Amino acid sequence: MKKINFFSGPAIIPNSVLVKASESVLHIEELGLSILEISHRSPTFQHIMSQARLLVRQLLGVPSTHEVLFLHGGASAQFYMVPMNLLKPESTATYTDTGQWAAYAIKEARKFGHTHIACSSAQNGYRNIPKTLDIPTDSAYLHLTSNNTIYGTQWKSFPKSTVPIVCDMSSDIFSRSIDVSQFDIIYAGAQKNLGPAGTTLVIVRKDILGKTGRDIPTLLDYQTHIEHDSMFNTPPVFAIYVCYLTLQWLAEQGGVSAMEQRNKEKAALLYAALDANPAFIPYADKEDRSLMNITFHAVNEAVSTRFLDICAAAGIVGIEGYRKLGGFRASIYNAMDIAGVKVLADVIASVKD
Repeated sequence: MKKINFFSGPAIIPNSVLVKASESVLHIEELGLSILEISHRSPTFQHIMSQARLLVRQLLGVPSTHEVLFLHGGASAQFYMVPMNLLKPESTATYTDTGQWAAYAIKEARKFGHTHIACSSAQNGYRNIPKTLDIPTDSAYLHLTSNNTIYGTQWKSFPKSTVPIVCDMSSDIFSRSIDVSQFDIIYAGAQKNLGPAGTTLVIVRKDILGKTGRDIPTLLDYQTHIEHDSMFNTPPVFAIYVCYLTLQWLAEQGGVSAMEQRNKEKAALLYAALDANPAFIPYADKEDRSLMNITFHAVNEAVSTRFLDICAAAGIVGIEGYRKLGGFRASIYNAMDIAGVKVLADVIASVKD
């Protein structure tokens, strides 16, 4: 029986995508070859790459000022590629410290220039999104993390800024409508809402590049990948193919706006169940709760054990919280349907202190 997958990433993928992807491992189209065997220079993969990039443009409304790239290295590689490409050694980049991945991004940026912390929720255990930001007007850029997978917080609206904005959207890309023109760089690891681990989506405004005076290694220069249409070196063919299938699926579901409405309904169902049961304590502050990652704790160990036992019997997997935080986390990305969320909500309601 197919499990109900609440893992945070690598995470749930639509079943129809899994079927097509599995078939392609044996043969793709009429080539008599596996997707794992075809050349990345073949017409078949050239078409996959171009269509995947086009679907990103269509689904997010990416303007012509921005380029769409599929790169290696996960979102973590962007922690150093962003400052390497945007931050002059004598300049300062401004960061918002709203979770562990934001903190990692700050650590990498300090290797390339000065950093300024606009706000931090670290002292509050990253339970909230700060409402007051200190953004120097001469900042090279402002860096945000749109959704905090570990702690379950999310920017409900993005701050206005006169400086370029960079945003890590790894865990909520394609889950809600955004204005891409507001951002100079958006990056997202694929393994939550876009596909399998192995590739990273980057959307970059072209005219902000080439201004640091830094001699950037060829493979780490965004301009290299723009000039070569994400094909400078061998790309992660299979990962990009599954992203292409997922993007097609997303379009068939009604696009990002339709997905946003479903995600709101799913999150509301789980938060209502948690708020109604004193055996559980939601982790994030109510006004900043994520639509993607619902985090909570049990009031005691006995409740935790009973809850996990009932989850296992219901076919629920991936419900444990991040190892450093403990508790529980339900990741309800786009591919999680309302039926799976209802099963978990019923389990939560059934557990008594």
